Amino acid sequence: MDLGTLIGIVSGFGLIIVSILLGGSLGAFIDIPSVMIVVGGTIAATLVAYPLPKVKEIIKLTQKAFKDRGSNPNEVIESMIELANKARKEGLLALEESSSGIDDDFIKKGVMLVVDGTDPDLVRTLLETELDFLEERHKSGQGLFETMGSFAPAFGMVGTLIGLINMLKKLDDPSAIGPAMSVALLTTLYGSFLANMIFIPIANKLKVKSREETLEREIIVEGLLSIQAGENPRIIEEKLKAFLPPSMRKELQEGEA
Repeated sequence: MDLGTLIGIVSGFGLIIVSILLGGSLGAFIDIPSVMIVVGGTIAATLVAYPLPKVKEIIKLTQKAFKDRGSNPNEVIESMIELANKARKEGLLALEESSSGIDDDFIKKGVMLVVDGTDPDLVRTLLETELDFLEERHKSGQGLFETMGSFAPAFGMVGTLIGLINMLKKLDDPSAIGPAMSVALLTTLYGSFLANMIFIPIANKLKVKSREETLEREIIVEGLLSIQAGENPRIIEEKLKAFLPPSMRKELQEGEA
Protein backbone atom coordinates (compact mmCIF):
# COMPACT_ATOMS: atom_id res chain seq x y z
CA MET A 1 0.00 0.00 0.00
CA ASP A 2 1.31 3.43 -0.98
CA LEU A 3 0.58 5.33 2.23
CA GLY A 4 1.42 8.69 0.64
CA THR A 5 -1.52 8.45 -1.77
CA LEU A 6 -3.92 7.28 0.93
CA ILE A 7 -2.83 9.88 3.49
CA GLY A 8 -2.99 12.66 0.92
CA ILE A 9 -6.54 11.92 -0.24
CA VAL A 10 -7.90 11.19 3.24
CA SER A 11 -6.32 14.32 4.72
CA GLY A 12 -7.54 16.40 1.78
CA PHE A 13 -11.13 15.26 2.23
CA GLY A 14 -10.85 15.56 6.00
CA LEU A 15 -9.51 19.11 6.05
CA ILE A 16 -12.15 20.34 3.62
CA ILE A 17 -14.97 18.67 5.57
CA VAL A 18 -13.69 20.11 8.85
CA SER A 19 -13.40 23.59 7.34
CA ILE A 20 -16.99 23.32 6.10
CA LEU A 21 -18.28 22.19 9.50
CA LEU A 22 -16.45 25.04 11.22
CA GLY A 23 -18.24 27.56 9.05
CA GLY A 24 -21.63 25.99 8.54
CA SER A 25 -23.49 22.81 7.60
CA LEU A 26 -22.12 19.95 5.52
CA GLY A 27 -25.56 19.36 4.02
CA ALA A 28 -25.45 22.77 2.36
CA PHE A 29 -22.54 21.54 0.24
CA ILE A 30 -24.29 18.42 -1.03
CA ASP A 31 -26.22 18.89 -4.25
CA ILE A 32 -27.21 15.96 -6.47
CA PRO A 33 -27.72 18.00 -9.69
CA SER A 34 -24.23 19.45 -9.28
CA VAL A 35 -22.77 15.94 -8.86
CA MET A 36 -24.62 14.76 -11.96
CA ILE A 37 -23.31 17.64 -14.03
CA VAL A 38 -19.66 17.37 -12.97
CA VAL A 39 -19.20 13.63 -12.47
CA GLY A 40 -21.57 12.56 -15.22
CA GLY A 41 -20.25 15.14 -17.66
CA THR A 42 -16.62 14.22 -16.96
CA ILE A 43 -17.30 10.51 -17.48
CA ALA A 44 -19.30 11.17 -20.66
CA ALA A 45 -16.60 13.41 -22.14
CA THR A 46 -13.91 10.86 -21.25
CA LEU A 47 -15.89 8.17 -23.08
CA VAL A 48 -15.90 10.42 -26.14
CA ALA A 49 -12.16 11.10 -25.85
CA TYR A 50 -11.01 7.51 -25.21
CA PRO A 51 -12.04 4.04 -26.41
CA LEU A 52 -14.32 2.18 -24.01
CA PRO A 53 -11.74 -0.54 -23.16
CA LYS A 54 -9.28 2.17 -22.08
CA VAL A 55 -11.89 3.91 -19.90
CA LYS A 56 -12.64 0.56 -18.22
CA GLU A 57 -9.02 0.52 -17.02
CA ILE A 58 -9.67 3.49 -14.70
CA ILE A 59 -10.18 1.26 -11.67
CA LYS A 60 -7.05 -0.76 -12.43
CA LEU A 61 -5.00 2.39 -12.94
CA THR A 62 -6.33 3.90 -9.72
CA GLN A 63 -5.30 0.78 -7.83
CA LYS A 64 -1.74 1.25 -9.13
CA ALA A 65 -1.63 4.70 -7.52
CA PHE A 66 -2.51 3.13 -4.16
CA LYS A 67 -0.21 0.11 -4.44
CA ASP A 68 3.41 -0.01 -3.38
CA ARG A 69 5.51 -1.26 -6.30
CA GLY A 70 7.26 -3.77 -4.04
CA SER A 71 10.74 -3.21 -5.46
CA ASN A 72 13.36 -0.49 -5.70
CA PRO A 73 16.52 0.19 -7.72
CA ASN A 74 18.77 -1.04 -4.89
CA GLU A 75 17.10 -4.45 -4.94
CA VAL A 76 17.43 -4.58 -8.72
CA ILE A 77 21.16 -3.81 -8.51
CA GLU A 78 21.61 -6.51 -5.88
CA SER A 79 19.84 -9.00 -8.17
CA MET A 80 22.12 -8.04 -11.06
CA ILE A 81 25.23 -8.48 -8.88
CA GLU A 82 24.04 -11.93 -7.81
CA LEU A 83 23.60 -12.92 -11.46
CA ALA A 84 27.02 -11.44 -12.30
CA ASN A 85 28.72 -13.43 -9.56
CA LYS A 86 27.01 -16.63 -10.68
CA ALA A 87 27.95 -16.04 -14.31
CA ARG A 88 31.57 -15.32 -13.35
CA LYS A 89 31.86 -18.50 -11.30
CA GLU A 90 29.78 -20.93 -13.36
CA GLY A 91 29.42 -19.34 -16.78
CA LEU A 92 26.51 -17.71 -18.62
CA LEU A 93 24.66 -21.01 -19.08
CA ALA A 94 24.26 -21.24 -15.29
CA LEU A 95 21.97 -18.21 -15.45
CA GLU A 96 19.28 -20.31 -17.12
CA GLU A 97 18.72 -22.15 -13.87
CA SER A 98 18.62 -18.87 -11.94
CA SER A 99 16.02 -17.41 -14.31
CA SER A 100 13.46 -20.02 -13.28
CA GLY A 101 13.28 -18.46 -9.82
CA ILE A 102 12.93 -14.87 -11.09
CA ASP A 103 9.43 -13.36 -10.92
CA ASP A 104 10.20 -10.35 -13.10
CA ASP A 105 9.38 -11.25 -16.73
CA PHE A 106 11.61 -8.46 -18.03
CA ILE A 107 14.69 -9.84 -16.23
CA LYS A 108 13.77 -13.39 -17.21
CA LYS A 109 13.48 -12.43 -20.87
CA GLY A 110 16.83 -10.62 -20.78
CA VAL A 111 18.57 -13.52 -19.04
CA MET A 112 17.29 -16.00 -21.61
CA LEU A 113 18.51 -13.77 -24.46
CA VAL A 114 21.94 -13.63 -22.86
CA VAL A 115 22.02 -17.38 -22.22
CA ASP A 116 21.04 -18.07 -25.82
CA GLY A 117 24.09 -16.12 -27.00
CA THR A 118 22.10 -13.37 -28.71
CA ASP A 119 24.17 -10.53 -30.15
CA PRO A 120 24.55 -7.78 -27.49
CA ASP A 121 23.26 -5.07 -29.84
CA LEU A 122 20.16 -7.16 -30.53
CA VAL A 123 19.66 -7.80 -26.82
CA ARG A 124 19.77 -4.05 -26.15
CA THR A 125 17.41 -3.34 -29.04
CA LEU A 126 14.84 -5.93 -27.95
CA LEU A 127 14.85 -4.87 -24.30
CA GLU A 128 14.80 -1.14 -25.04
CA THR A 129 11.93 -1.65 -27.50
CA GLU A 130 9.94 -3.35 -24.76
CA LEU A 131 10.87 -0.52 -22.41
CA ASP A 132 9.70 2.09 -24.94
CA PHE A 133 6.30 0.43 -25.27
CA LEU A 134 6.05 0.12 -21.50
CA GLU A 135 6.50 3.89 -21.24
CA GLU A 136 3.88 4.44 -23.95
CA ARG A 137 1.35 2.32 -22.06
CA HIS A 138 2.08 4.24 -18.89
CA LYS A 139 1.70 7.59 -20.67
CA SER A 140 -1.67 6.48 -21.99
CA GLY A 141 -2.92 5.78 -18.46
CA GLN A 142 -1.51 9.05 -17.16
CA GLY A 143 -3.14 10.92 -20.03
CA LEU A 144 -6.52 9.44 -19.13
CA PHE A 145 -6.44 11.01 -15.66
CA GLU A 146 -4.99 14.27 -16.98
CA THR A 147 -7.87 14.45 -19.44
CA MET A 148 -10.40 13.87 -16.68
CA GLY A 149 -8.61 16.53 -14.66
CA SER A 150 -9.18 19.01 -17.47
CA PHE A 151 -12.81 18.00 -18.03
CA ALA A 152 -13.95 18.24 -14.39
CA PRO A 153 -13.39 22.03 -13.98
CA ALA A 154 -14.86 22.59 -17.43
CA PHE A 155 -18.08 20.84 -16.45
CA GLY A 156 -17.98 22.74 -13.18
CA MET A 157 -18.15 25.88 -15.29
CA VAL A 158 -20.97 24.37 -17.36
CA GLY A 159 -22.90 23.78 -14.15
CA THR A 160 -22.21 27.34 -13.07
CA LEU A 161 -23.68 28.66 -16.32
CA ILE A 162 -26.73 26.40 -15.95
CA GLY A 163 -27.28 27.64 -12.42
CA LEU A 164 -26.93 31.28 -13.45
CA ILE A 165 -29.33 30.88 -16.35
CA ASN A 166 -31.94 29.28 -14.07
CA MET A 167 -31.41 32.02 -11.52
CA LEU A 168 -31.87 34.79 -14.08
CA LYS A 169 -35.07 33.17 -15.33
CA LYS A 170 -36.53 33.20 -11.82
CA LEU A 171 -35.53 36.61 -10.55
CA ASP A 172 -39.18 37.31 -9.89
CA ASP A 173 -39.28 34.34 -7.49
CA PRO A 174 -36.86 34.96 -4.58
CA SER A 175 -37.33 31.41 -3.27
CA ALA A 176 -35.86 29.93 -6.46
CA ILE A 177 -32.77 32.12 -6.55
CA GLY A 178 -31.03 30.29 -3.68
CA PRO A 179 -31.19 26.74 -5.15
CA ALA A 180 -30.14 27.99 -8.58
CA MET A 181 -27.18 29.86 -7.15
CA SER A 182 -26.29 26.78 -5.11
CA VAL A 183 -25.98 24.68 -8.27
CA ALA A 184 -23.96 27.45 -9.92
CA LEU A 185 -21.38 27.60 -7.14
CA LEU A 186 -21.25 23.95 -6.09
CA THR A 187 -20.52 22.65 -9.58
CA THR A 188 -17.44 24.85 -9.75
CA LEU A 189 -16.40 23.59 -6.31
CA TYR A 190 -16.92 19.94 -7.26
CA GLY A 191 -15.07 20.30 -10.54
CA SER A 192 -12.06 22.02 -8.98
CA PHE A 193 -11.94 19.53 -6.12
CA LEU A 194 -12.10 16.44 -8.32
CA ALA A 195 -9.46 17.81 -10.68
CA ASN A 196 -6.98 19.00 -8.06
CA MET A 197 -7.52 16.39 -5.35
CA ILE A 198 -8.18 13.23 -7.38
CA PHE A 199 -7.49 13.22 -11.12
CA ILE A 200 -4.35 15.35 -11.52
CA PRO A 201 -2.62 14.02 -8.36
CA ILE A 202 -3.25 10.42 -9.45
CA ALA A 203 -1.84 11.22 -12.90
CA ASN A 204 1.27 12.65 -11.27
CA LYS A 205 1.63 9.66 -8.94
CA LEU A 206 1.43 7.33 -11.94
CA LYS A 207 4.17 9.40 -13.60
CA VAL A 208 6.40 9.01 -10.57
CA LYS A 209 5.83 5.25 -10.44
CA SER A 210 6.46 5.02 -14.18
CA ARG A 211 9.80 6.84 -13.85
CA GLU A 212 10.79 4.50 -11.02
CA GLU A 213 9.94 1.41 -13.06
CA THR A 214 11.70 2.80 -16.13
CA LEU A 215 14.84 3.44 -14.07
CA GLU A 216 14.80 -0.14 -12.81
CA ARG A 217 14.39 -1.46 -16.35
CA GLU A 218 17.33 0.66 -17.57
CA ILE A 219 19.47 -0.73 -14.75
CA ILE A 220 18.47 -4.26 -15.77
CA VAL A 221 19.39 -3.66 -19.42
CA GLU A 222 22.80 -2.25 -18.53
CA GLY A 223 23.40 -4.96 -15.95
CA LEU A 224 22.59 -7.85 -18.28
CA LEU A 225 24.72 -6.44 -21.10
CA SER A 226 27.63 -6.02 -18.68
CA ILE A 227 27.20 -9.60 -17.50
CA GLN A 228 27.13 -10.80 -21.10
CA ALA A 229 30.35 -8.87 -21.76
CA GLY A 230 32.00 -10.73 -18.88
CA GLU A 231 32.74 -7.64 -16.79
CA ASN A 232 33.85 -7.93 -13.17
CA PRO A 233 30.86 -7.91 -10.75
CA ARG A 234 32.47 -5.10 -8.77
CA ILE A 235 32.79 -2.97 -11.90
CA ILE A 236 29.18 -3.78 -12.82
CA GLU A 237 28.04 -2.68 -9.37
CA GLU A 238 29.83 0.67 -9.65
CA LYS A 239 28.44 1.14 -13.16
CA LEU A 240 24.85 0.49 -12.01
CA LYS A 241 25.23 2.74 -8.96
CA ALA A 242 25.70 5.62 -11.38
CA PHE A 243 21.97 5.38 -12.13
CA LEU A 244 21.13 6.21 -8.51
CA PRO A 245 21.07 9.52 -6.61
CA PRO A 246 23.69 9.82 -3.82
CA SER A 247 21.16 9.07 -1.07
CA MET A 248 20.19 5.73 -2.62
CA ARG A 249 23.84 4.81 -3.22
CA LYS A 250 24.44 5.34 0.49
CA GLU A 251 21.54 3.03 1.33
CA LEU A 252 22.99 0.36 -0.94
CA GLN A 253 26.41 0.64 0.68
CA GLU A 254 24.87 0.43 4.17
CA GLY A 255 22.95 -2.68 3.11
CA GLU A 256 26.16 -4.32 1.91
CA ALA A 257 27.86 -3.47 5.19
